[in-house]
Amino acid sequence: MAELARAHLLISGRVQGVFYRAHTRDEARKRGLTGWVRNLPDGRVAAVVEGDRRQIDSLIAWCRHGPPYAYVEEVQVDWHPYQGEFDDFRIAY
Repeated sequence: MAELARAHLLISGRVQGVFYRAHTRDEARKRGLTGWVRNLPDGRVAAVVEGDRRQIDSLIAWCRHGPPYAYVEEVQVDWHPYQGEFDDFRIAY
Protein backbone atom coordinates (compact mmCIF):
# COMPACT_ATOMS: atom_id res chain seq x y z
CA MET A 1 0.00 0.00 0.00
CA ALA A 2 1.17 3.51 -0.80
CA GLU A 3 2.54 5.73 1.94
CA LEU A 4 0.73 9.05 1.53
CA ALA A 5 2.62 12.24 2.28
CA ARG A 6 2.71 15.98 1.71
CA ALA A 7 5.79 18.04 0.82
CA HIS A 8 6.37 21.77 0.58
CA LEU A 9 9.11 22.62 -1.94
CA LEU A 10 11.09 25.83 -2.44
CA ILE A 11 13.14 25.81 -5.62
CA SER A 12 15.92 28.37 -6.17
CA GLY A 13 17.93 29.29 -9.25
CA ARG A 14 16.87 30.30 -12.76
CA VAL A 15 13.40 28.85 -12.38
CA GLN A 16 11.14 31.68 -13.56
CA GLY A 17 10.63 32.47 -17.23
CA VAL A 18 11.67 28.95 -18.29
CA PHE A 19 8.25 27.22 -18.04
CA TYR A 20 9.23 25.60 -14.75
CA ARG A 21 5.68 25.74 -13.37
CA ALA A 22 4.06 24.21 -16.46
CA HIS A 23 6.59 21.39 -16.60
CA THR A 24 6.25 20.76 -12.86
CA ARG A 25 2.47 20.53 -13.23
CA ASP A 26 2.83 18.05 -16.08
CA GLU A 27 5.40 15.95 -14.20
CA ALA A 28 3.24 15.91 -11.05
CA ARG A 29 0.14 14.85 -12.99
CA LYS A 30 2.10 12.05 -14.73
CA ARG A 31 2.91 10.73 -11.24
CA GLY A 32 -0.68 11.00 -10.00
CA LEU A 33 0.17 13.76 -7.51
CA THR A 34 -2.01 16.67 -6.42
CA GLY A 35 -1.26 20.19 -5.19
CA TRP A 36 -0.02 23.42 -6.70
CA VAL A 37 3.06 25.28 -7.96
CA ARG A 38 3.61 29.04 -8.15
CA ASN A 39 6.22 31.75 -8.66
CA LEU A 40 7.33 33.75 -5.64
CA PRO A 41 8.20 37.47 -5.76
CA ASP A 42 11.82 36.70 -4.77
CA GLY A 43 12.44 34.63 -7.93
CA ARG A 44 11.94 31.19 -6.39
CA VAL A 45 9.22 28.68 -7.19
CA ALA A 46 7.11 27.12 -4.43
CA ALA A 47 5.05 23.94 -4.59
CA VAL A 48 2.88 21.87 -2.29
CA VAL A 49 2.60 18.25 -3.38
CA GLU A 50 0.46 15.42 -2.02
CA GLY A 51 0.29 11.74 -2.87
CA ASP A 52 2.39 8.61 -2.79
CA ARG A 53 5.70 9.26 -1.03
CA ARG A 54 7.69 7.42 -3.72
CA GLN A 55 6.09 9.51 -6.46
CA ILE A 56 6.81 12.71 -4.52
CA ASP A 57 10.45 11.61 -4.19
CA SER A 58 10.50 11.05 -7.96
CA LEU A 59 9.10 14.54 -8.58
CA ILE A 60 11.67 16.07 -6.21
CA ALA A 61 14.44 14.34 -8.16
CA TRP A 62 13.01 15.85 -11.37
CA CYS A 63 12.77 19.30 -9.70
CA ARG A 64 16.51 19.23 -8.96
CA HIS A 65 17.10 19.53 -12.75
CA GLY A 66 13.85 21.02 -14.04
CA PRO A 67 12.97 21.69 -17.65
CA PRO A 68 15.35 22.81 -20.40
CA TYR A 69 16.80 26.30 -19.78
CA ALA A 70 16.25 26.06 -16.01
CA TYR A 71 19.24 26.15 -13.69
CA VAL A 72 18.30 24.78 -10.28
CA GLU A 73 20.57 25.80 -7.41
CA GLU A 74 18.61 24.28 -4.54
CA VAL A 75 15.43 22.40 -3.70
CA GLN A 76 14.36 22.73 -0.08
CA VAL A 77 11.87 20.09 1.08
CA ASP A 78 9.70 20.14 4.19
CA TRP A 79 7.63 17.02 4.83
CA HIS A 80 4.17 17.16 6.41
CA PRO A 81 1.33 14.70 7.07
CA TYR A 82 -0.95 13.97 4.12
CA GLN A 83 -4.12 16.10 4.23
CA GLY A 84 -6.01 15.09 1.07
CA GLU A 85 -6.65 18.77 0.37
CA PHE A 86 -6.42 18.78 -3.44
CA ASP A 87 -8.30 17.23 -6.37
CA ASP A 88 -5.62 17.85 -9.01
CA PHE A 89 -2.30 19.59 -9.58
CA ARG A 90 -2.49 23.17 -10.82
CA ILE A 91 -0.50 26.32 -11.36
CA ALA A 92 -1.42 28.88 -8.70
CA TYR A 93 -1.22 32.62 -9.27
